[in-house]
Parts: sequence; C-alpha cells; structure tokens
Amino acid sequence: MSDRVSALASHHRALGSDLGDWNGMGVAWSYATDPDDEHDAVRTAAGLFDLSALKKVHVRGPDALAVVNHIITRDMAKISPGASAYGPILTKQGTICDDAIIFNMGNNEYLVVHGTGDTMERLQESAEGKNVGIEFDDVLHDLPFQGPKTVEFLAEHTAMDLSSLGYFQHQETTLFDKKCMLSRTGYSGERGYEIFANADVIVDLWEQILERGRPMGIMPCSFTCLDKARVEAALLFYEGDMTTANTPWEVGFGWAISRTKGDFRGKEALFAAEGKEKIKLAGIVAEHDDAVEANSKLLHNGDEVGVVNSPVYSRRMKKSLALVHVRPDLAVPGTRLEVKGESIACAATVERIPFYDPEKTRTHA
Repeated sequence: MSDRVSALASHHRALGSDLGDWNGMGVAWSYATDPDDEHDAVRTAAGLFDLSALKKVHVRGPDALAVVNHIITRDMAKISPGASAYGPILTKQGTICDDAIIFNMGNNEYLVVHGTGDTMERLQESAEGKNVGIEFDDVLHDLPFQGPKTVEFLAEHTAMDLSSLGYFQHQETTLFDKKCMLSRTGYSGERGYEIFANADVIVDLWEQILERGRPMGIMPCSFTCLDKARVEAALLFYEGDMTTANTPWEVGFGWAISRTKGDFRGKEALFAAEGKEKIKLAGIVAEHDDAVEANSKLLHNGDEVGVVNSPVYSRRMKKSLALVHVRPDLAVPGTRLEVKGESIACAATVERIPFYDPEKTRTHA
C-alpha cells in the first residue's frame, strides 16, 4: 500500500495510470498512450516523467560533508557547490545497498536523492555523534524532463542561462515564474534535466510544460518508457541490476570509487573484494520478438551461468535487450548464450553496453 502521494497523482490517473506502488508512492507504470511512442518522444523530442517517488533527504550542518562523504564511494570533497555526484551506497561488507545522487547545495548543505535501498539508515549511522541535521522531504518533487528538445524549450521559459549548466550541475532558478532547481541529470541516455520543485508549484509546472510542449512533440512518459530508455543506456536499477549480493566491481561501478579519499563505509571490504568478482554485469540481445522474462536463466553449453535482470523490447532498435549478470569469463561481446525462462527459451548474444549511444555523446552534449 502506498503511503506517499505525488501531488500529480490525479493527473497520472487522468492519463490512464492506475498508480502501481514503487518506493511507497503510487507511480505511473503505464498510461493510455503506447510506451513505445513515449520512448520515441524521449529520443526525438522530449518526455516528462514524475519521479517524485525517489526519496529526498537534506543533510545540513558543520559536519554535513563528513557525513555524505562517509556514505558514498565518490570523493564529495571534490564536488563543489552547484555540482553533484552519483554513486553506490555500501554496506559494511562492501556490497551495494542503494545508489544516490548527492547535490552540493553550498553553505554546508547537501541534498541526497535515492531509491528503494537503505540510504536513510546509513546516513543516520554516519551522522551519529556529528553536528548535522538529517531531514526527509516529501514536499520536494522531481520531474525528469529528458530529450534533445529540452534545452530549446527550457531556455525559453527559465530565468537562468541554461547553456552554462554543465553535466551534473544544478542551479536554483524560476521556470514559468515558479521557484525550482534545475539539474542537468537524468536516467534516459539523453540530454536532459531534472526539475526539483515543491508540491505547491509542481502541478503548474507539469501542466505548462505539457501544454506548451505538445506542438514540439513533448509528452508525459511512464515508468515502462523509462525502463526502455535506461536499459538501452545501460543505466542500473537498484534491486534489479545490483543488490546487497553485489560489489561495485561486479556491476561496472568501479569508475565511481575514489581510491584517494579517506575512510568510507565498506572501504576495507570493498578493496579486499576487487578482482574476486563472482558475476559481471553485461548486456544481451535475445533472438526474440518481445522482451524476455526477468529472472530467466542464462545457459552456456548446458551450464547455468547467469540471470536476466532487466529485459525490455526496444521498438526503436528492433531488438530484445536485457541487462544480465553472467559468469565473468562469458561477459565478452560475441559470446553466445541460451535464455531459459518460464515460457520463453531462445538464443542470445552478449553485446557491448550501452546498447544506445555507447560513447554517451548525447547526455554529455
């Protein structure tokens, strides 16, 4: 049962969503529109999502940097005000218990945005004995606005110089004269932004963007669409592509680990586990005309060697894609595997990830 409510819930219902639960909030898993058409909008124009079910936590006070630096593998001392960093949150055993973006808001204040894992509990542990306040904020909403036309559209309606905002930078501004924070982040593999604003203005922002954006091909987009976009871009989902059974080394998260900063939770266990990976994250293209089943087994010469975590069918790429965990020696592009699910069995090939825009030219444009 969802106990958290988006201020946009009635709008999602009006668009045909029955609001399935995610992270304790009713979210739009689907609309009356075709998720493939929504996906087209994200890749060719822009799509607007409501990801307010992500949890937003303010960390404030003299020891705020020490606390956020202890819970994430990135070196937050290098993240200046107006910038943010994405990375894994670890257990003491060096495995992944969540992922988060941490925004440096300046003046000893950080905004931590996370999903379904244990970030809040880990923050509270790291804050023990420290001069810091930790506050969960469900008034703050999050609208990812993703796609190549976002720049042109937002630049016309915001007070700030949007072109000056770099990747993983944010700024407080106004949009349609409403206070918000624009962050150049997202989960789609496209150039895009996240619009953070309070509940009292978020409905107006949603309505204005969709009404004024319609002639440009801008449309509201569901979680089903988001899944297609993020799998194409090989962006991970906590408790799907990474769990407390996995170290960052196993899921391609090594780039997010600072080797030079001081202590952080799980550091010793994390570095002890390096080179001892039991699985590796990989991408497969299945020889099937739809998405294969999540949790399907992967076989190689009859041996079970892995599992399908995040399967989607991409109409745009005309491919059945999936992010998988597989035995490390088989996570090599070109490796042939068998997919065996409850009702689907087919061949598949390991392919380089990201499947879409592998050089990431679009997000970094």
